[in-house]
Amino acid sequence: MNVEKLKSAVRAVLPSVDAVIGYRAGGDPLRAEPCFIKDEKLVEEMILNPLCVHNLASYLPAEKRRVAVVVKGCDSRSVIQLLQEGLVKRENIVIIGVPCRGVVSVKKVRAAVGHAQVHSVAFEGDTVIVRTASGEVRLALSDVSPGKCATCRYPTPLLYDVLTGDPVEPDKSADAVYDDVRKIESMPLDERWAYWEKELGRCVRCYACRNACPLCVCTDSCIAETREPHWMSQKATNSEKMMFHLIHALHLAGRCTECGECERACPMNIPLGLLKKKINLEMLELFGYTAGIDPADKPPLSTFRQDEERIEEHKLS
Repeated sequence: MNVEKLKSAVRAVLPSVDAVIGYRAGGDPLRAEPCFIKDEKLVEEMILNPLCVHNLASYLPAEKRRVAVVVKGCDSRSVIQLLQEGLVKRENIVIIGVPCRGVVSVKKVRAAVGHAQVHSVAFEGDTVIVRTASGEVRLALSDVSPGKCATCRYPTPLLYDVLTGDPVEPDKSADAVYDDVRKIESMPLDERWAYWEKELGRCVRCYACRNACPLCVCTDSCIAETREPHWMSQKATNSEKMMFHLIHALHLAGRCTECGECERACPMNIPLGLLKKKINLEMLELFGYTAGIDPADKPPLSTFRQDEERIEEHKLS
């Protein structure tokens, strides 16, 4: 990640847009935060390192202006999906691509340093250097990256107007992407039920997963909160929690780009990405479709074909 090339690209596009959506230092050394750059004087505040974890594509559906947005490989898939669905217009966005070798999970870093107060964070290649009151801790980036980085096959943005670094070649096997899903599927049914009952039972119904998702755009009529019609209650029962998460996952069928924002935002560390990946695997096996790859494509559930090549129709006798 080359921050100087990024700043140069931002200065070049700033006159042609109303704002550039990027990153700056956050409220503590372990965090970056999204920022909207409208003045060239603020460009120097921008940062670019593995702390830049947010998927900035989440801001695009609500934007009515012409904006530029900084995207990593996984983020670019969200932009493509938004374009496919007509939720953003291509002429209204300038895409500044950032090749990525992985980001950090703040939760994993805090656990690795025993939840000590972090004074500073630095990066040397693929090493994260964390300084606390107890001293310096050096961590391999791969050990403190979120799960999505372990199976990422698109480290270089798939769609961009400007690329601020050399492309990064993928080194992950396509077959390994859904190994975690297959592991859950291999469990006996009662064990699988117990697993999800335990995991989803910890949900506090804060909706952070929904709010962070770039493809959850029903902000004024979400099924979880609408009262006309009143589909769901706010009861903190396992059945209601499961209902919400299953609906959330199914609404992302053929749309989820596995950006990991739902898991990052979850305060209870629930492996929500597994539910979405399970449905993505079904989309791949049934329709040969992977979300967020081709801007000209359409999600399978947004189209209709008389005969689906991979689905054997059930005929009545």
